[in-house]
Amino acid sequence: MTNIAIFASGEGTNAENIIRHFQGHPSIRVATVIYNRRDAGVRRRAEALGVPAVYWTKSQLQDGPATLRLLQDNAVGFIVLAGFLLLVPRYLVEAYPDRIVNIHPALMPRHCGAGMYGMRVHQSVVESGDNKSGITIHLVDEQFDHGRILRQETCEVTPDDTPDDVAHKVHKLEYASFPKTIEEYILNNEL
Repeated sequence: MTNIAIFASGEGTNAENIIRHFQGHPSIRVATVIYNRRDAGVRRRAEALGVPAVYWTKSQLQDGPATLRLLQDNAVGFIVLAGFLLLVPRYLVEAYPDRIVNIHPALMPRHCGAGMYGMRVHQSVVESGDNKSGITIHLVDEQFDHGRILRQETCEVTPDDTPDDVAHKVHKLEYASFPKTIEEYILNNEL
């Protein structure tokens, strides 16, 4: 069995979708959710689905031995970032090479980098006049929104679209593609 740890910072809709996708899976399961904002909705969503959630502060994340121990205690083989807003520390990238997957709500390399998350990304897409947006599912390295791309999916952006409209289109792509991409990647790269 390959165990996943989901790292999240917010409401947790993608995390919930991933947990549901892997419920009953014969070889992959979400073992834990690690969240860094005390009031993050992801805790409630994870626990409602029977997945333990651990509050882990930014300073705790910087403590490599403690974080690695937490992951080892849960026999974590892969990490999935689902709306996780902190930069993944180098020690974690080195401990989990090519085993940390992230999703970005735009087509990298556009509209990404430090500070580009959530509605900020969709606002940037609309303000730039782009006629398409989408999602990028990628492996994580030591930079924000960088690393080998596993999959990109696109959606049309019309001149009338608001950032909320773009967000809605992008969320549909996230829910449809993120769990399947994680599953395919893990099955093709099992430890």
